[in-house]
Amino acid sequence: MSAAKVLGMLAVLMLFMTACGNGGEADGPGSEETIEGTITISAAASLTDAMNEIAEKFMEEYPEVQVDYNFGGSGALSQQIIKGAPADLFLSASEEHFKTVIDEGYIDAENSTELLRNELVLIAPEDNGTVTSFDDLSEAEQIAMGTAGSVPAGAYGAEVLDSMGMLEDLKGAFVYAEDVRGVLTYVETGNVDAGLVYRTDAKTSDKVEIIETAPEDTHAPIIYPAGMINESQNPDAAEKFYDYLQSEEALEVFKDYGFVIE
Repeated sequence: MSAAKVLGMLAVLMLFMTACGNGGEADGPGSEETIEGTITISAAASLTDAMNEIAEKFMEEYPEVQVDYNFGGSGALSQQIIKGAPADLFLSASEEHFKTVIDEGYIDAENSTELLRNELVLIAPEDNGTVTSFDDLSEAEQIAMGTAGSVPAGAYGAEVLDSMGMLEDLKGAFVYAEDVRGVLTYVETGNVDAGLVYRTDAKTSDKVEIIETAPEDTHAPIIYPAGMINESQNPDAAEKFYDYLQSEEALEVFKDYGFVIE
């Protein structure tokens, strides 16, 4: 065989090997080019605005990924996950409900993080003349709260009022909502005299005013854990979004909405 033919065959072989090598890098597991498809995020209702903005930013960076949300009370969301509802990540407003999902084997502790903190505040309709502090709640005819068993804000609210020695006396005035955004709506529309929500929810509305912040020593710390579901149908995209939630860009969005960063 002539030297020219040998050199030609070697050149073809090198081109083939280079193409395979480049293809392996582009198409290999976990590469950016393979991050595509849909992920579903089960998230506490109080995260709605921040998470929608974060999803937009994420999808600009990863246009082949569609981020869908299932917002609601953390207790209800945890039960949905345990009963098999599709989800790729879970962001809870309650450590207790999040731990239930871990204990049931749906999230591994090493694939979770304490992402955010929040504050609980007493709100009233704008220009209200009835409630000007927690001490005035005895004058309120109706007070909106999340259902304590499934809505963390409701559980924190009950804890605050119990710590203040007011819970039993006010029980007849409570109007319960399925999530914290429902509480906000009750107050915005003037259907109740006051409500207990997170500071981040109150900041989204110009129809309510923050009356008072619940003292930290009246309730457990309000921590938002986040974690990846073990049986995710799109683990690569889920992991990418989980990492993005902890990025400086995403954390700045959370800060803008009033969340406290761990």
